[in-house]
Amino acid sequence: MCQELDQTPGIPRTLSNQVLRSGTSVGANVEEAHGSQSKPDFISKMSIACKEARETHYWLRLLDVTDTLPSEKLKLIAEEANQLVAILTAIVKNSRANS
Repeated sequence: MCQELDQTPGIPRTLSNQVLRSGTSVGANVEEAHGSQSKPDFISKMSIACKEARETHYWLRLLDVTDTLPSEKLKLIAEEANQLVAILTAIVKNSRANS
């Protein structure tokens, strides 16, 4: 999706870069959390991953409302981003409750 958007200058390219940055940051922070040195460090990294997932979901919604991509293309990706937010939120809440 980002490669397709990146081929069009202006708003599509800008939004593509934002989605790519925040989307890849989710995975990087989850990876960091798995190598954390303490429970608070784990919670902090997972919280950052959750924030990045929320940001990614925002950019995807913005792509939808600006008609930059067809809604059908974005629907599954946005649903997956929303599920990631829910999963990461649950991980953070459960980790805080068990610390």
